[in-house]
Amino acid sequence: MAQLSDDCFAFGEPLIKTDTALEALQDRLSVIVGTEILPLRAAAGRILAEDIVADRAVPPHDNAAVDGYAVFFGDLETTGETILPVAGRIAAGHPLERPAQRKEAYRIFTGAPMPSGADTVLMQEDCRLDGDRVMIPAGIRKGANRRFAGEDIEAGSTILSQGRSLRPQDIGLAASIGRTDLPVYRKLRVALFSTGDEVHDVGEDLPVGGIFDSNRYTIAALLENLGCIVDDLGILEDRYEPIMVALKNAADDHDVVMTSAGVSTGEEDHVRAVVEALGKLHFWRLAIRPGRPIALGQLGRVPFIGLPGNPVAVMVTFMRFARPALLLLGGCRDIKPSFFRVPVDFAYKKKADRREWLRAKLVPGPGGELQARKFPRDGAGILSSMVGADGLVELPEDLTRLEPGTMVDFLPFSEVS
Repeated sequence: MAQLSDDCFAFGEPLIKTDTALEALQDRLSVIVGTEILPLRAAAGRILAEDIVADRAVPPHDNAAVDGYAVFFGDLETTGETILPVAGRIAAGHPLERPAQRKEAYRIFTGAPMPSGADTVLMQEDCRLDGDRVMIPAGIRKGANRRFAGEDIEAGSTILSQGRSLRPQDIGLAASIGRTDLPVYRKLRVALFSTGDEVHDVGEDLPVGGIFDSNRYTIAALLENLGCIVDDLGILEDRYEPIMVALKNAADDHDVVMTSAGVSTGEEDHVRAVVEALGKLHFWRLAIRPGRPIALGQLGRVPFIGLPGNPVAVMVTFMRFARPALLLLGGCRDIKPSFFRVPVDFAYKKKADRREWLRAKLVPGPGGELQARKFPRDGAGILSSMVGADGLVELPEDLTRLEPGTMVDFLPFSEVS
């Protein structure tokens, strides 16, 4: 477990491009949580804390890939049919109890260990059985239908690398070498606040000028999908002292503190002043749309992330910037989501020198291929556009115009939520 430097979020550039910001996160952030040992069934979705090295081969012995007959290849006729006596039966988990002999065939089943010396397996449907003899056609290649010991995993090889987010297949691979548990990083514990006197929790009576708090629920779901433990600490009113007490207490027993809104320069935006009083705050003026500057800092040694207030900007900045930061702090090494190249079915103009995200749905094109269709409304406060979309079209800084058929990078929500 590493300690963050006091100024890991300091960034001197006046306007930061997306790739530069992501590279800075990768270079400056490291894991801040400890480790624990979990049984296999509890480890899926967690981040692996150590390399896993196989202490045995998988499979542990040569075995048959099909149901059929195991033979010595050297006993087979090259031009005509070979007739051999069937001298034994080998099922999975039941090896032949005596050494195999030349000029004999052995009835064998899928997964059963190959008898010593036999090197080839004939599929049963390619052979004919006559009493206790099997008729084998010519033309089989040496070693056919035989799986070798260590074909899947070699003893001594690293099968899972530290920093990997464990998927079901990873759990299965660990089980295949006999592991009963895995070392993983502890989950990040995140304190989450919303801010603003106009913001009210669901279930309350909504006064004139008030809005229901959607951001806190959206962010909490994104954090939980990321594997974090979320402490929802409610809504902070726009007063310095209560904010000071809340953030200080949150920093005492959390790994990360996160807020939405309240970090601008207005008279009622006290979060900024409190963070600066308790630690350090840096505004990353990102060349992006949607989204305002993201506030990144530290409350003492505890990372602080301040997201924008507009619902769409909250989601976009979380997915592309807060998410990779949290993954790195939690021990994950692979922070890059997968993009997919698709054509668009619309025209669009954008400003140069900024990264832009358009909400889009994938629809079948004229030839049946998938293409991206832009959601008709694109304001930063239109959360329904995120519900109506399948993901984001990400437009690079140097692109200024789209025409129908232009190929773009599409980021499915499933990759970042």
